[in-house]
Amino acid sequence: MFKTDLFKGKKFLVTGGGTGLGRSMTEKFVELGAEVVIIGRRKEMLDKAAEEITARHGGKVTPIPCDIRVAQAIEDMVEEVWQAGPLDGLINNAAGNFISQTKDLSPRAFDAIANIVFHGTFYMTNAVGKRWIAEGRKGSVLSILTTWVWTGSPFVVPSAMSKAGVAVMTQSLAVEWGHYGIRLNAIAPGPFPTEGAWARLNPNEQDRDWASRIPMGRVGHHSELANMAAFLMADEVEYITGEVIAIDGAQGIMGSGTFSNLLKMTEDDWQRARDAIKKTNEADKAKRTV
Repeated sequence: MFKTDLFKGKKFLVTGGGTGLGRSMTEKFVELGAEVVIIGRRKEMLDKAAEEITARHGGKVTPIPCDIRVAQAIEDMVEEVWQAGPLDGLINNAAGNFISQTKDLSPRAFDAIANIVFHGTFYMTNAVGKRWIAEGRKGSVLSILTTWVWTGSPFVVPSAMSKAGVAVMTQSLAVEWGHYGIRLNAIAPGPFPTEGAWARLNPNEQDRDWASRIPMGRVGHHSELANMAAFLMADEVEYITGEVIAIDGAQGIMGSGTFSNLLKMTEDDWQRARDAIKKTNEADKAKRTV
């Protein structure tokens, strides 16, 4: 589908690049000749991903631990990356989410999502973008959103609000930075199962009926999203900017929000979901402290 040297000489940074969709996109970029920096909070996961990707595809993958909730941490990390050579592209993929009745959300729970998706995405975009502007470089930013940016979705309000903000950032900066040769686009995926996200969005396997609510009758394949990302990051389509493109099997235009079906859950169902999500979070925390 693509030239094997499509990204030869290019250097991209992928947030959350060690797992899930971030890793799938990283593999595609490396396969097509790019050097890729992957960042995330879990060093061991990043190191493992970098080792496995380079063993499979060759090339260069540089893992750098960074907490994108912290603006200064991003500045320090981007400066470190730049010292080894400037970036050509940024993929804002890092995210966090879990299902919850909004009435049960604490400010801390809301911030847990907003600090990554809303604040972190802006911090990353601005840190890279201002360096491109200062050096007179072209660049491309791709953000991974959801179809909720158009419809909203119950039970994931912090994510829906934050992703909608990133969609507006994409459009705003496409205009503001267009004359610098910097373009911004976004992909709005439907259901693409990943281990970490699925444990928090479908904790009790309460939703076994995805296929009936997706016109194509299935969830997405990671390779499909990675191909879309490669297409949008290519110089050959640099006239595309300010766009948010859905890849969801037409689910978004069929219903009103991915999680609207959860309206049928009882309070007992929600308690079981909270317990399951808490267990997942505790297991992840234990992994980070090992």
